[in-house]
Amino acid sequence: MVKYKVADESLAEKGKEALYTAERKMPVVAKVIRERFEKEKPLKGVTIAGCLHITKETGILARTLMAGGAEVALCGSNPLSTQDNVAAALAEEGVNVFAWHGNTDEEFYWCIRQCLDLKPNILIDDGGDLIVTAHQDYPNLLKAGNFWGCQEETTTGVKRFKAMEKQGVLNVPLFPVNDARCKNQFDNELGTGQGVVSAIYGMHVLFAGKICVICGYGHCSSGMALRARGLGANVIVTEVDPIKALQARFAGYQVMPIKKAIPGADIILTATGCKHVIAPTKEMFELLKDGVILGNLGHFDIEIPTKELYEYAKEIKPIRKDVEELIFPNGNRIYLLAKGRLANLVLSEGHPSEVMDMSFALQSLMSEYIVKNKDKFKPGMIPVPEEIDDKIGFLKLKSIGIEIDTLTEEQYNYIHGYTEGT
Repeated sequence: MVKYKVADESLAEKGKEALYTAERKMPVVAKVIRERFEKEKPLKGVTIAGCLHITKETGILARTLMAGGAEVALCGSNPLSTQDNVAAALAEEGVNVFAWHGNTDEEFYWCIRQCLDLKPNILIDDGGDLIVTAHQDYPNLLKAGNFWGCQEETTTGVKRFKAMEKQGVLNVPLFPVNDARCKNQFDNELGTGQGVVSAIYGMHVLFAGKICVICGYGHCSSGMALRARGLGANVIVTEVDPIKALQARFAGYQVMPIKKAIPGADIILTATGCKHVIAPTKEMFELLKDGVILGNLGHFDIEIPTKELYEYAKEIKPIRKDVEELIFPNGNRIYLLAKGRLANLVLSEGHPSEVMDMSFALQSLMSEYIVKNKDKFKPGMIPVPEEIDDKIGFLKLKSIGIEIDTLTEEQYNYIHGYTEGT
């Protein structure tokens, strides 16, 4: 019997419309892999729990896992990213879904526990909250070996699990899907990069001629810098990593400490995976320019010090959907997108379906891989097999009608050998 809790079941038809549009743009997950899964049922009898953004793209993943025979449970990985119409449609289709837009912290973790109560065999996480909660609150399932393998979808979660492994407390096999090339070079760079449009949606602002500060220069933020420049903005990058700072400089961006960058900034966008990128101090807040737009595209709402900004403001008022005007004691007005949460998911629809096709193809084939090899794994971080990463790349190329060269035997032997020299 399907269990679920969603905002409004009557939204299911609208959700099915959204899923239809995503299906058309995700041929690898929705067609190639699903057709094989329907025939072979590699996930028969397996329960898979996903703590993911409940979007139309996630819905396509759920459909494919179910086609493979799995029972699927979903909860949202961010309180504001759930698309309620999609959640309603998935519940109607047999997914155990516990998610609604705007849930509280207490409700958020209640939803996670509902998924874990189903005793899943595979956990698919986005940010780490599902797997960390399993460690903290479900020691009996850990001890029983109930979790055959886990997957992490985003950089923030991978950082958390690396810390757990270093401290000796990661007690499940963990596959950092985020680190696979088919994920971070497309979903992260292209998807998050295009997330700069959330600032346009939020304030209907013209990027051309604006000073746009991009905090960080990893896969996600370098994509944002590129898109902002493409829209005509003057881009400044801030960094703490010397190599990434050099990469940004040699890509043609100004690079400087955030304290120097802030005073002239018209738009500030963060995607670092770190805390308090803007320091939560009166001194830093007073540097913010009147009319500046603040948006975060990192996983948690602490990159921009949202709590401290609210406390510092003398007045807070909503002025557009998911945009608040914070009036500071000095009279400056600051425009905060999505309460400091993932602006691209809250103000728009998150990453385009085309790039999520590869990310969720990875999740699908990794789920199959975990089932087939569950007795071989030990707790700890395990890289995604290169052959799975490459296979998805080839499938995506084929789906869009592109052919590429293959190595001859001579070429293969040359790049894998060492004897042939000058």
